[in-house]
Amino acid sequence: MVSTRHHPKEFPSPTRAAKELAKSSPAPTTNGTSRKWVHTPSVALTVWLVVSVPLVIWDAAYVLLRPHSMPGGRLHSPVWTPYALYGTIDYIYGWPAYNARNGFTAAQTVLNVVETLGYIYYLLVVYRYGATVTSGRGAQKQKKGLVWLLTGDKVVAGRTGAMALMVAYTASVMTLSKTILYWLNEFFSDFENIGHNDALTLLVLWIIPNGLWIVFPSYSVYSLGGEILASLEQASPRGRVGRPKAS
Repeated sequence: MVSTRHHPKEFPSPTRAAKELAKSSPAPTTNGTSRKWVHTPSVALTVWLVVSVPLVIWDAAYVLLRPHSMPGGRLHSPVWTPYALYGTIDYIYGWPAYNARNGFTAAQTVLNVVETLGYIYYLLVVYRYGATVTSGRGAQKQKKGLVWLLTGDKVVAGRTGAMALMVAYTASVMTLSKTILYWLNEFFSDFENIGHNDALTLLVLWIIPNGLWIVFPSYSVYSLGGEILASLEQASPRGRVGRPKAS
């Protein structure tokens, strides 16, 4: 679970990097004192991004390189071979939408690119500036790597962590809203692009795969949004502390 750590007792021995970052950006509290602010990346969010980002890049490349990436195109095999099937399941990715000059496919893909850049930025910040959290004197520092990124108990402190948090939250809202729009587009067009499928095919090859881009972004919006809200609740009004009252 992503959470905002305002109480160092939960992190008795962060690494030196986390301490230095936290010192550079103390967060104000309602009683006028300062405590160290850190962002704790969620394991679930990190795993989801590591898995989904390459898939979205692959998908975006297919759409933006059409018709060369489509069946019969010189770039289709072997990279985008699975789209020969998927284009018959969802016409928005197949020849019917392309021949009809349907612009929705490319439009939502451009937004995918923007979101993905945000997610890449978040992962790079977590990997570069994240610091392992240890829980005792004898605890050993875990070396950075893919395993550390996916499972390590780590924090990103100060303004760097706050910026990464805001970018990830914004990108998650974009992904969730765009995916819901994608579903609503089918609903209000009388399922023009997917209505030809039988129930089982639709469930396995369209609803479940596309549903993942609703479930995980929803979790991200909830958890990251909760962290932002907790930070706002702890913060004092900027520029008002210590001001004398007007006579």
